Amino acid sequence: MKITQEVDYALRVVLYLCKLDFGTKVEAKVMSQYEKVPIRFLLKILRKLTHSGIINSFRGVNGGYALARLPEEIRLIDVMEAVDGPVYVARCIIEPEACNAQKMGKCQVHKALGKVQKVLSDELKNITFKNIMENNFL
Repeated sequence: MKITQEVDYALRVVLYLCKLDFGTKVEAKVMSQYEKVPIRFLLKILRKLTHSGIINSFRGVNGGYALARLPEEIRLIDVMEAVDGPVYVARCIIEPEACNAQKMGKCQVHKALGKVQKVLSDELKNITFKNIMENNFL
């Protein structure tokens, strides 16, 4: 598994919003400058986060973006999947028909990676942005 640049930016932007009072609206331009994310790339990320229900988008003079959920309700996996889709260590774990050895579920390597997948998935589900802000994720 590799975290893409887009996911990295999304995680940083969500953390930025989590550090504000809940409901505080911030313009994309401000987030772009603060987090050093190119504005066009950020807007693409913000659309995905809005579509997934992690943040809200507000139009108009007092528009901007704000959290839709509290930091303790947003997990790492939520942001990662909102941006990149399912998180997996090997594609054949979530799509057995993608096994290039044509063993579909009978591969020993697949079974071993399945165990790693479960641990990874459980950890990503257990870490919330509140945990991150409190350095409480060990």
